[in-house]
Amino acid sequence: METRAPPSRRLLEDRSTALFLSAASIWEIAVKMGLGRLELPAEPSIYVPRRIADFDISVLDVTMEHALAVYGLPPHHADPFDRMIIAQARLERMIIATGDRVFRKYGTDVVPL
Repeated sequence: METRAPPSRRLLEDRSTALFLSAASIWEIAVKMGLGRLELPAEPSIYVPRRIADFDISVLDVTMEHALAVYGLPPHHADPFDRMIIAQARLERMIIATGDRVFRKYGTDVVPL
């Protein structure tokens, strides 16, 4: 019997899907690795750019508008990195791929992982 990949995986593996990684996520990776709360096979300055290139991902920089948009968000999420990602997705009209169910409370489009 053939096992089909979940919709989120098919979407992420589809080369026609434009993938973006927030600079806030890169910052979070660096912070967590520095604190010993995340393990990667190489330091972030090597691993992250390599994976970005491997998957043809564009980096979404944090702009002043993104930073200011965090102010208007309801306090559903306390994590500042996640709040930035939510603000970016709302302003840029992007879909967030995440396993965090709290993101849905913000009315953003979410593809569950």
